Amino acid sequence: MSEGGAPDLAVVATAGHVDHGKSSLVLRLTGTDPDRLAEEKRRGLTIELGYAWCTLPSGREIAFVDVPGHERFVRTMLAGVGPVRLLLFVVAADEGWEPQSEEHLEIVDVLGVDGAVIALTKRDLVSDEELQLVADDVRERVADTALSEAAIVACSSATGDGLPELLLALDAMLAAAREPERDGRPRWFVDRVFTIRGAGTIATGTLTGGPMAVGDEVEVHPSGERARVRGLQTHERDVVTARPVSRVAANLAGADRDRIERGDVVTRPGEWRPTRVIEARLLPVRSRSRPMTGRGAFTVHAGSAERVARVRLYETSSLPPEGAFARVRLSAPLVLDVGDRFVIRESGRRETVAGGMVLDTDPPARPGAGAHLRLSRRLAASRDELPSLLVAERGAAREDDLLTLTGRVPDAVDGATRAGDWWIGEAARETVERDLRERLERFHRADPVAGGQDVGVVRAWVVEALRSARAPQDPDLAAALTEDLVSRGSLSREGASIRLATHVATSDEDQVRLVDAVRSGEPTPPSITELIALGFTRSGIDAAVRSGALVRISADLVLTPSLVDRAVEAIADAGASGITVGALRERLGTTRKFAVPLLEHLDRSGVTRRSGDLRFPRGR
Repeated sequence: MSEGGAPDLAVVATAGHVDHGKSSLVLRLTGTDPDRLAEEKRRGLTIELGYAWCTLPSGREIAFVDVPGHERFVRTMLAGVGPVRLLLFVVAADEGWEPQSEEHLEIVDVLGVDGAVIALTKRDLVSDEELQLVADDVRERVADTALSEAAIVACSSATGDGLPELLLALDAMLAAAREPERDGRPRWFVDRVFTIRGAGTIATGTLTGGPMAVGDEVEVHPSGERARVRGLQTHERDVVTARPVSRVAANLAGADRDRIERGDVVTRPGEWRPTRVIEARLLPVRSRSRPMTGRGAFTVHAGSAERVARVRLYETSSLPPEGAFARVRLSAPLVLDVGDRFVIRESGRRETVAGGMVLDTDPPARPGAGAHLRLSRRLAASRDELPSLLVAERGAAREDDLLTLTGRVPDAVDGATRAGDWWIGEAARETVERDLRERLERFHRADPVAGGQDVGVVRAWVVEALRSARAPQDPDLAAALTEDLVSRGSLSREGASIRLATHVATSDEDQVRLVDAVRSGEPTPPSITELIALGFTRSGIDAAVRSGALVRISADLVLTPSLVDRAVEAIADAGASGITVGALRERLGTTRKFAVPLLEHLDRSGVTRRSGDLRFPRGR
């Protein structure tokens, strides 16, 4: 028993041809007749989904979802097996493999199973030799399918023969099955909804993903109907908390019965996002004689839901045996998760043609040339790798998006950093930060006196940079990134003004003092390092150079234009004789430390040309 009194349960769906004894077998195993409708009892035919449960030899409880076997009720069968990953496949020993045996196998094969048992019913109606022939035929038919490893157990609902062995096989199936997710986002596809006088609206389904408790607020998709869980039952027992995977019946206080139907999905608010477009990996059913193309009229069956759909195959005109990626557009929103399995049926022929696995529930508006690579990465990724893939694909993503699109809210995302409510990829962040730094540097050069640029302009620059980074051009992301750069010390903000943290606005008075300090020291003025030690700033020195108040002759030396002009006059006076470093040093009264870089500056500027140890005026 788990917390709140809810037992740890397993849910198993039946499958198989009509009249092969699925309902009779469930009745014999559980003591409960899954055929609850009067018409079903009158016709001896399962029409609707039925539910029953029993305790296995291990003490674990198992619930059965009994499905119709008739070809006219395949849609109902799909609603039953869609949310369930454990299977009891039934074949009558006296009739053997039949058409709906094959179609049901095609369906569960593309849906995938976590475990299966095959029951050969009506064992009492055939000889041992006939039974062996049927068992061999069934084993051959399920080879290379999802049921290839399933145990085959012969039994009889009429005599009870083989039922203990069948229960043991079901126990072994549960023990070997992959452990389902139990601490994620709860969700169940509604397969039945009704009202009880004095209680209100009741919705039933198979709970997966995470627990649901009495008192929880829930949201019903796609209508958006909100309700509160007034009560919960599992196997007709009241429980405080229902845990996956189990059959639940929830009393939804405040829910409008007329706004809930089979195929709707019950979740906690804000944890799931309905979608009308998905990208998926499609595989054809094994017996498909004619390749599926994107031109047909299709229905998609996922969970207990059914939607009309349009299918666009990527990089192929027809679905090959090895499968293909595709975009599926649904007629109405549906709550799906990455990894969900679904079935595609062709409406006109009423045939199951393919199955699929969801890879993206919110794909780009246009697939783009890299769609195949992107979806291949998703196909190979684990659940925990999805957040980093999502951020890498989009450049940035909200934390809420990580939850609704991947089911994860990690403390860290590989290859990304946090900015407010966003995760942004490192490459996108570097592109934005580099672009913004270049823009602010140009701004500071053009107006060194200004304290900074208006924050609204800076955010607009970030939005433009996000376009270059192929990230969402979202004003909220731009604001979050701007504030993040401020908090990291790359930018400084004063009120509505933002500047580079390394920039200090230079006033006219500051520049006059700086020029005076250089002039007073000439012809051997202080170096830039010494000027900074005197209290001047590098940005102020850069601003003075840009304005022409000073001339930079090397990385660490600046002079006034007047001293540079005196050097040019000395070189001109030397004329055709040229001038040496020593002669210029004596003429200016300076030292070699200044004369050499000054002449090199004049060479670079095109004022002089060098020949050996002599400089000549350019043009002579």
